[in-house]
Amino acid sequence: MDLVKAARGGNEGAFLQLFDEHRQPLFRFAYRMTGSVADAEDVVQECFLELLRPGCSYDPSVTPLRTYLFGVVRNQSLKRLARGVTTEQGERAAPADASPESQVLRLELEEAVARAVTELPEGIREVLILAHYEQMAIAEISAVMEIEATTVKSRLQRARAQLRETLAAYATDTERRR
Repeated sequence: MDLVKAARGGNEGAFLQLFDEHRQPLFRFAYRMTGSVADAEDVVQECFLELLRPGCSYDPSVTPLRTYLFGVVRNQSLKRLARGVTTEQGERAAPADASPESQVLRLELEEAVARAVTELPEGIREVLILAHYEQMAIAEISAVMEIEATTVKSRLQRARAQLRETLAAYATDTERRR
């Protein structure tokens, strides 16, 4: 059974299955793009609403569903960022078994990495998020972003180099504190 057709036809079970299969990775991507839990939730909701609209451009013979959904989330996130509409930053929970010192250091490092990723230029930030956090292949990133695979590779190298440079100073500071 084609879940997308069934969901568009009003089959709630098909919609819930699609939503359950794709929600988490789409949310993670939207969150890393927008930096906001509320915005990420809104973006994912808009993504699935778009999939159900009668005029939806999704064609399974042209694009895999995952690639299409990531493309919609990307576009919705970029629109939100361009409008300057963002809400609160999400909080991260610390593991219960960690010492207070290690929790503080871990949270500080997570914040430094998140800030460094957020500060990357838009094009290279997207490639990095899709490659490292969403484990997408170069070809799939190329399809989602509608750019050449060689451009994806180049942007990924630039993102890694910039993060290495940005976080090197932080790593040195952290090592001095120990």
